[in-house]
Amino acid sequence: MSPRKPIRVPRYLFIACHLAVHLAPTIWLSVIFYLGLQDELGGDPVQYLLDFTGIGALNLLVASLSVSLLAQHFKFAQLMKLRRPIGLYSAFYAFAHFTVYIAFELQFEFNMLVSEIIKRPYITIGFVALLILGLLSITSLSWIKKSMGRKWFSLHKLSYLAVLLAGFHYLWLIKSGWYEPVIYLVIAGILLFMKREKLRKL
Repeated sequence: MSPRKPIRVPRYLFIACHLAVHLAPTIWLSVIFYLGLQDELGGDPVQYLLDFTGIGALNLLVASLSVSLLAQHFKFAQLMKLRRPIGLYSAFYAFAHFTVYIAFELQFEFNMLVSEIIKRPYITIGFVALLILGLLSITSLSWIKKSMGRKWFSLHKLSYLAVLLAGFHYLWLIKSGWYEPVIYLVIAGILLFMKREKLRKL
């Protein structure tokens, strides 16, 4: 079998893909919040927003972790330039999820927030996943990445822990349809297995 040839798309097409990565999650989230303000999200708009932002964050996180595997398998180096923005939008959706929870479920009662994080394990692991995504977002800045050197790669393998925690957070809180979070956990397990050698070296 002949070796796979590297893939490289024209610059204009890649720029279009890059724009789509930025526009799609931004516009989609904006539209959903607009519909929420117009009271067009059904009988429980808060739950709709929580579900949309939470599952959106998980989808984007899985997508960002899949990029490197796809780039390596198909010898498509340009794909790696999309991993960072997808990961940042995952964190953005996760913070939107957290904000909706604080604003509408807790009414900005921060004392209650601390109590919820301590008493409810599914909120605890979700909050830890959020903190990890926040840390990875901050350290994704070019000058921080450069200053950290090899430590940056060791730190960013926490993204695999974040996707596992997010999957269990989803599984723990859902009342029906448990197979959906299980699918995410299986995907996370596959990603970890396929990256095991590289992660072990970091």
